Parts: sequence; C-alpha cells; structure tokens
Amino acid sequence: MKSKKEIVVMLAKANEKKKEWYDIWNSREMGTSQNAECLRNYTALRGVVKTLKWVLDEVHTPLE
Repeated sequence: MKSKKEIVVMLAKANEKKKEWYDIWNSREMGTSQNAECLRNYTALRGVVKTLKWVLDEVHTPLE
C-alpha cells in the first residue's frame, strides 16, 4: 500500500498533467484527432484526481 505522502505527490503530479492537457487543448486550433486526444487525457486525469482525493478522504465518493 502507498503511503499518504506518496499519494499526495501523485495527486499533485496528476493535477499538473491535467492542467497541461487542458492548456494544450485551450491554446490552439487543432484537428479532430488532436482535440480528442487532449480531451480524453484531460478527462482521464480528472478521474485520477478524484480517485486520489477519495483515497485521501477528501471526497465522499469518486463516482459523483
């Protein structure tokens, strides 16, 4: 099992990566496949962040 410190570090990294994908998507015109990749990665990282917050007991459930 991961320690709380390791989870907090993972959460910070996931938030950074989520912001990077959002900024890429928001910063320029792109083709459909590039747009889909950015949004897919951003959405996946939203789930990662919510799950890590749930593990840290910061949210009631990651399903909402």
